[in-house]
Amino acid sequence: MSSSELRLAIHGAAGRMGQRLVALGHADPEIRIAAALDNARHPSLGADAGTIAGVGDIGLTIRSALDVEVDAVIDFSVAEAVDAIVATCAENKIPLVLATTGLSETQKAEVERASGKTPIVWAPSMSLAVNLTMKLAQIAGAALKDHPGGADVEIIERHHRFKEDAPSGTALRFGELIADAMDIRGATHGRQGRPGKRPHDEIGYHAVRVGDNPGEHTIVFGLLGETLELRVAASNRDCYALGALAAAKFIVKQSPGLYGMSDVLGL
Repeated sequence: MSSSELRLAIHGAAGRMGQRLVALGHADPEIRIAAALDNARHPSLGADAGTIAGVGDIGLTIRSALDVEVDAVIDFSVAEAVDAIVATCAENKIPLVLATTGLSETQKAEVERASGKTPIVWAPSMSLAVNLTMKLAQIAGAALKDHPGGADVEIIERHHRFKEDAPSGTALRFGELIADAMDIRGATHGRQGRPGKRPHDEIGYHAVRVGDNPGEHTIVFGLLGETLELRVAASNRDCYALGALAAAKFIVKQSPGLYGMSDVLGL
């Protein structure tokens, strides 16, 4: 084992994203998966994390508590499980990559408090392409803010049938960035009936849940006479896992504070 290896814990290791993190992290020569964590009632508890991830036995069982020393934690779990891992990382000053979405306002405030004790990368999407598209959306929003005919903004996102929050955290982040760039204050989530003329001062969100779609976002800037669309789509979950692993390598070198993927990517 090289002293330069990053000892990494995966929280949510038995889930779809956790399995890809285990597989890709195990294949990375700069990383050693040192802990695989999941709910104490999960049926995979006690099983080998590599076997669950489809890469064979790696000699690491899935546990419910962090009982070994690690350099960083990646959390890709569910909102209900976030509080405990955030508290553990803050208490022990362990750098954290937080990728779980659907957090409450209380949980968000706790993450911000924890970042005063340990460095945290907190982002609704770990994808390189998504974060680059967010930058492009900011540029487009700023350029179209004072467009003579006005610009209507709609955000359409698609995810798999198992996703529990809607709209996605990524869609909401796109909306926040565009709203800031264009000084838009309103938002609507889907439309039905006879809502009347579309207000200019709002962003429309539309959440689609179909099959096993790993994630797709389309940002529509509707102008009079023309339309600009920014679309980013994942073909599998590896883009999120690879981004999270890059974030872990970044966060272990940082001081306590709150960071985003734009910091990881130097944007």
